[in-house]
Amino acid sequence: MPEDLRAHLVATGVELVTAEGTDALSLREIARRAGVSHGAPRRYFPTHRELLAAVARVGYDRLSDRIAALGEQRDPRAGLLALGRLYLDFARTDRGMFELMFRHELLRGNQEGLRAASKPLFAVLVEFVARARPGRDDAAVAAGALWANLHGIAQLWSWGSLQMTVETEDADALLRTAIDAYVES
Repeated sequence: MPEDLRAHLVATGVELVTAEGTDALSLREIARRAGVSHGAPRRYFPTHRELLAAVARVGYDRLSDRIAALGEQRDPRAGLLALGRLYLDFARTDRGMFELMFRHELLRGNQEGLRAASKPLFAVLVEFVARARPGRDDAAVAAGALWANLHGIAQLWSWGSLQMTVETEDADALLRTAIDAYVES
């Protein structure tokens, strides 16, 4: 049952990153918690990076499911707010997975299709930005800048830096301000 062991290793990695964060994701620790020899994961994952990519793929699937649950958003600003809130919530509730998913070295040369999994998520953001900025042809660039803002808010908020600097516990105020910079009035 090779596929069962592969899935078990990935599920163990998901549990570990959820409970303890990315620093805990060693090949040896995943194998130990999965109850197999430390060499067993190599049958399915030639490198540690490949196993991490398989775990990160679960994160992309989870984020995709959350975005799909948003449903149709007629108003692009409301859609951007809902998407931004969802993204910040994902970063807060799935912190380890969030950090793992955006490690660039995992996106290169893996067999898990992480680039393919991430592009549709970005396309949702691009679509909202395009609708919020009618008549402009820079939706992908503006969406990239907005994503950088959202990711920065998520990261700085998790460290406590924003709360201290801007003296607020209201992440939504930061989110609304970031979106307002990209939405036509």
